[in-house]
Amino acid sequence: QTVIYGLGELHLRVILERLKENFGIDLITSRPKVAYKETVTAKAEGHYRHKKQTGGSGQFGEVYLRVEPLPADHPEGFEFTSEVVGGTVPRQYWPAVEKGCRLVLTDGAIAGYPLSGVRVVLYDGKYHDVDSKEIAFVTAGKKAFIDAVGKARPALMEPFVVLEITVPNKYMGDITGMLSAKRGRVLDTDISGIDTAVIKAQAPLAEVQNFSNELKSLTGGQGTYAMDYSHDERTPPHVQQEVVAAYKPKHEEE
Repeated sequence: QTVIYGLGELHLRVILERLKENFGIDLITSRPKVAYKETVTAKAEGHYRHKKQTGGSGQFGEVYLRVEPLPADHPEGFEFTSEVVGGTVPRQYWPAVEKGCRLVLTDGAIAGYPLSGVRVVLYDGKYHDVDSKEIAFVTAGKKAFIDAVGKARPALMEPFVVLEITVPNKYMGDITGMLSAKRGRVLDTDISGIDTAVIKAQAPLAEVQNFSNELKSLTGGQGTYAMDYSHDERTPPHVQQEVVAAYKPKHEEE
Protein backbone atom coordinates (compact mmCIF):
# COMPACT_ATOMS: atom_id res chain seq x y z
CA GLN A 1 0.00 0.00 0.00
CA THR A 2 1.27 3.46 -0.93
CA VAL A 3 0.02 6.69 0.62
CA ILE A 4 -0.39 9.72 -1.65
CA TYR A 5 -0.74 13.13 -0.03
CA GLY A 6 -2.61 16.05 -1.56
CA LEU A 7 -4.76 19.10 -0.89
CA GLY A 8 -8.25 17.72 -1.32
CA GLU A 9 -9.88 15.33 -3.76
CA LEU A 10 -9.19 17.44 -6.87
CA HIS A 11 -5.45 17.49 -6.20
CA LEU A 12 -5.42 13.73 -5.61
CA ARG A 13 -7.47 13.12 -8.75
CA VAL A 14 -4.96 15.09 -10.84
CA ILE A 15 -2.09 13.03 -9.41
CA LEU A 16 -3.87 9.76 -10.22
CA GLU A 17 -4.67 10.92 -13.76
CA ARG A 18 -1.03 11.83 -14.37
CA LEU A 19 0.13 8.44 -13.12
CA LYS A 20 -2.26 6.79 -15.55
CA GLU A 21 -1.27 9.01 -18.50
CA ASN A 22 2.49 8.84 -17.91
CA PHE A 23 2.90 5.25 -16.73
CA GLY A 24 -0.32 3.47 -17.70
CA ILE A 25 -1.07 2.69 -14.07
CA ASP A 26 -4.66 2.13 -12.93
CA LEU A 27 -4.74 2.39 -9.15
CA ILE A 28 -7.33 1.06 -6.74
CA THR A 29 -7.86 3.79 -4.16
CA SER A 30 -9.62 4.13 -0.85
CA ARG A 31 -11.55 7.15 0.38
CA PRO A 32 -9.18 10.08 1.10
CA LYS A 33 -8.30 10.59 4.76
CA VAL A 34 -7.57 13.90 6.42
CA ALA A 35 -4.04 14.09 7.85
CA TYR A 36 -4.98 14.71 11.46
CA LYS A 37 -2.31 14.73 14.16
CA GLU A 38 -2.49 13.83 17.82
CA THR A 39 -0.89 15.70 20.71
CA VAL A 40 -1.22 16.22 24.47
CA THR A 41 -2.23 19.40 26.27
CA ALA A 42 -1.45 18.57 29.91
CA LYS A 43 0.93 16.64 32.16
CA ALA A 44 -0.05 13.12 33.18
CA GLU A 45 1.44 9.90 34.48
CA GLY A 46 1.19 6.39 33.10
CA HIS A 47 2.02 2.93 34.40
CA TYR A 48 2.17 -0.59 33.05
CA ARG A 49 3.39 -3.89 34.47
CA HIS A 50 4.26 -6.52 31.87
CA LYS A 51 4.48 -10.05 33.21
CA LYS A 52 4.42 -13.15 31.05
CA GLN A 53 5.24 -16.72 32.04
CA THR A 54 5.31 -19.48 29.43
CA GLY A 55 7.53 -22.10 31.01
CA GLY A 56 11.17 -21.50 31.76
CA SER A 57 12.22 -17.88 31.99
CA GLY A 58 9.40 -15.40 31.50
CA GLN A 59 9.12 -11.72 30.71
CA PHE A 60 8.90 -8.95 33.28
CA GLY A 61 9.11 -5.19 33.11
CA GLU A 62 7.30 -2.44 35.00
CA VAL A 63 7.35 1.20 33.98
CA TYR A 64 6.18 4.48 35.48
CA LEU A 65 6.45 7.55 33.27
CA ARG A 66 4.93 10.95 32.75
CA VAL A 67 4.19 12.96 29.65
CA GLU A 68 3.93 16.69 29.06
CA PRO A 69 3.48 18.99 26.06
CA LEU A 70 6.51 20.13 24.10
CA PRO A 71 6.83 23.63 22.62
CA ALA A 72 5.27 23.83 19.16
CA ASP A 73 8.63 24.73 17.61
CA HIS A 74 10.46 21.67 18.96
CA PRO A 75 12.50 20.27 16.04
CA GLU A 76 11.51 16.61 16.47
CA GLY A 77 8.17 16.77 18.24
CA PHE A 78 9.26 14.04 20.67
CA GLU A 79 11.69 13.91 23.56
CA PHE A 80 12.58 11.09 25.95
CA THR A 81 14.51 11.45 29.20
CA SER A 82 15.02 9.39 32.34
CA GLU A 83 14.97 10.46 35.97
CA VAL A 84 15.31 6.94 37.35
CA VAL A 85 17.50 6.70 40.46
CA GLY A 86 18.56 3.71 42.48
CA GLY A 87 18.48 1.23 39.61
CA THR A 88 14.74 0.50 39.71
CA VAL A 89 14.98 0.33 35.93
CA PRO A 90 18.56 -0.49 34.90
CA ARG A 91 20.08 1.89 32.37
CA GLN A 92 20.36 -0.91 29.82
CA TYR A 93 16.54 -0.98 29.56
CA TRP A 94 15.97 2.75 29.08
CA PRO A 95 16.34 2.54 25.27
CA ALA A 96 13.75 -0.27 25.26
CA VAL A 97 11.26 1.93 27.11
CA GLU A 98 11.91 4.73 24.62
CA LYS A 99 11.47 2.31 21.73
CA GLY A 100 8.09 1.28 23.13
CA CYS A 101 7.02 4.91 23.33
CA ARG A 102 8.16 5.61 19.78
CA LEU A 103 6.05 2.71 18.51
CA VAL A 104 3.00 4.75 19.50
CA LEU A 105 4.08 7.86 17.58
CA THR A 106 3.18 6.50 14.14
CA ASP A 107 -0.31 5.21 14.91
CA GLY A 108 -1.14 7.51 17.80
CA ALA A 109 -2.90 6.69 21.04
CA ILE A 110 -6.49 7.86 20.59
CA ALA A 111 -7.43 7.94 16.90
CA GLY A 112 -4.75 6.23 14.82
CA TYR A 113 -2.99 9.40 13.65
CA PRO A 114 0.66 10.43 14.19
CA LEU A 115 1.40 11.69 17.69
CA SER A 116 3.83 14.56 18.29
CA GLY A 117 4.56 17.46 20.60
CA VAL A 118 5.19 15.29 23.66
CA ARG A 119 7.99 14.85 26.18
CA VAL A 120 8.28 11.54 28.04
CA VAL A 121 10.04 11.19 31.38
CA LEU A 122 10.76 7.71 32.74
CA TYR A 123 10.93 8.07 36.52
CA ASP A 124 10.40 4.66 38.13
CA GLY A 125 9.75 0.99 37.55
CA LYS A 126 10.78 -2.52 38.52
CA TYR A 127 12.79 -5.32 36.98
CA HIS A 128 13.57 -8.99 37.63
CA ASP A 129 17.08 -10.41 37.60
CA VAL A 130 16.06 -13.40 35.46
CA ASP A 131 12.85 -12.51 33.63
CA SER A 132 13.52 -8.92 32.61
CA LYS A 133 14.32 -8.61 28.92
CA GLU A 134 14.37 -5.83 26.36
CA ILE A 135 11.06 -6.92 24.81
CA ALA A 136 9.36 -6.75 28.21
CA PHE A 137 10.35 -3.11 28.66
CA VAL A 138 9.40 -2.27 25.07
CA THR A 139 5.90 -3.56 25.81
CA ALA A 140 5.73 -1.89 29.22
CA GLY A 141 6.95 1.42 27.78
CA LYS A 142 4.39 1.34 24.98
CA LYS A 143 1.45 0.52 27.27
CA ALA A 144 2.50 3.03 29.95
CA PHE A 145 2.84 5.73 27.28
CA ILE A 146 -0.64 5.01 25.92
CA ASP A 147 -1.98 5.11 29.48
CA ALA A 148 -0.36 8.49 30.14
CA VAL A 149 -1.45 10.07 26.85
CA GLY A 150 -5.03 9.07 27.55
CA LYS A 151 -4.90 11.08 30.78
CA ALA A 152 -3.02 14.08 29.36
CA ARG A 153 -6.06 15.71 27.75
CA PRO A 154 -5.17 14.38 24.29
CA ALA A 155 -6.12 16.64 21.42
CA LEU A 156 -6.58 16.16 17.71
CA MET A 157 -5.00 18.70 15.38
CA GLU A 158 -6.37 19.24 11.88
CA PRO A 159 -4.83 20.87 8.80
CA PHE A 160 -6.18 24.25 7.70
CA VAL A 161 -5.86 25.51 4.15
CA VAL A 162 -5.87 29.01 2.75
CA LEU A 163 -8.24 29.62 -0.16
CA GLU A 164 -8.34 32.37 -2.77
CA ILE A 165 -11.70 32.24 -4.52
CA THR A 166 -12.64 34.32 -7.56
CA VAL A 167 -16.35 34.58 -8.41
CA PRO A 168 -18.81 37.04 -9.96
CA ASN A 169 -19.88 39.65 -7.40
CA LYS A 170 -23.39 38.26 -7.16
CA TYR A 171 -22.07 35.04 -5.62
CA MET A 172 -19.93 36.63 -2.91
CA GLY A 173 -22.61 36.30 -0.21
CA ASP A 174 -23.24 32.67 -1.12
CA ILE A 175 -19.54 31.87 -0.94
CA THR A 176 -18.99 33.54 2.44
CA GLY A 177 -22.06 31.74 3.77
CA MET A 178 -20.76 28.40 2.54
CA LEU A 179 -17.37 29.05 4.12
CA SER A 180 -18.98 29.95 7.43
CA ALA A 181 -20.94 26.69 7.39
CA LYS A 182 -17.65 24.86 6.88
CA ARG A 183 -15.98 26.43 9.94
CA GLY A 184 -14.09 28.74 7.61
CA ARG A 185 -12.88 32.28 8.25
CA VAL A 186 -12.93 35.03 5.65
CA LEU A 187 -9.63 36.93 5.83
CA ASP A 188 -10.19 39.50 3.09
CA THR A 189 -12.47 40.41 0.21
CA ASP A 190 -11.66 42.43 -2.89
CA ILE A 191 -14.40 43.66 -5.23
CA SER A 192 -12.27 46.15 -7.14
CA GLY A 193 -12.46 44.13 -10.35
CA ILE A 194 -15.23 44.52 -12.91
CA ASP A 195 -18.07 42.36 -11.60
CA THR A 196 -15.51 40.12 -9.92
CA ALA A 197 -14.95 39.38 -6.24
CA VAL A 198 -11.85 37.77 -4.75
CA ILE A 199 -12.31 36.15 -1.36
CA LYS A 200 -9.38 35.02 0.78
CA ALA A 201 -10.24 32.60 3.56
CA GLN A 202 -9.01 29.81 5.81
CA ALA A 203 -10.89 26.58 6.39
CA PRO A 204 -10.32 23.06 7.73
CA LEU A 205 -9.21 20.70 4.97
CA ALA A 206 -11.77 18.16 6.18
CA GLU A 207 -14.56 20.57 5.23
CA VAL A 208 -13.33 21.53 1.75
CA GLN A 209 -12.10 18.28 0.22
CA ASN A 210 -14.90 18.45 -2.36
CA PHE A 211 -14.70 22.23 -2.75
CA SER A 212 -14.19 22.08 -6.52
CA ASN A 213 -17.55 20.44 -7.15
CA GLU A 214 -19.34 22.57 -4.56
CA LEU A 215 -18.00 25.80 -6.05
CA LYS A 216 -18.97 24.68 -9.54
CA SER A 217 -22.48 23.85 -8.37
CA LEU A 218 -22.93 27.11 -6.48
CA THR A 219 -21.67 29.39 -9.27
CA GLY A 220 -22.72 27.44 -12.34
CA GLY A 221 -19.08 26.88 -13.21
CA GLN A 222 -18.18 30.58 -13.03
CA GLY A 223 -15.91 30.37 -10.00
CA THR A 224 -12.23 29.49 -9.68
CA TYR A 225 -10.03 28.97 -6.65
CA ALA A 226 -6.52 28.23 -5.44
CA MET A 227 -5.78 26.26 -2.29
CA ASP A 228 -2.63 25.78 -0.21
CA TYR A 229 -1.75 24.39 3.22
CA SER A 230 -1.75 27.00 5.97
CA HIS A 231 -1.30 25.52 9.45
CA ASP A 232 -2.67 23.04 11.98
CA GLU A 233 -5.32 23.87 14.57
CA ARG A 234 -6.96 21.95 17.38
CA THR A 235 -10.25 20.42 16.32
CA PRO A 236 -13.48 21.41 18.09
CA PRO A 237 -14.56 18.87 20.76
CA HIS A 238 -17.42 17.45 18.67
CA VAL A 239 -15.12 16.80 15.71
CA GLN A 240 -12.55 15.09 17.92
CA GLN A 241 -15.25 12.91 19.46
CA GLU A 242 -16.47 11.82 16.02
CA VAL A 243 -12.98 10.96 14.77
CA VAL A 244 -12.02 9.07 17.93
CA ALA A 245 -15.33 7.18 17.98
CA ALA A 246 -14.75 6.01 14.40
CA TYR A 247 -11.38 4.51 15.31
CA LYS A 248 -10.87 1.16 16.98
CA PRO A 249 -7.47 1.41 18.66
CA LYS A 250 -5.04 -1.23 17.52
CA HIS A 251 -3.66 -1.60 21.03
CA GLU A 252 -7.07 -2.84 22.22
CA GLU A 253 -6.95 -5.61 19.64
CA GLU A 254 -3.57 -6.90 20.74
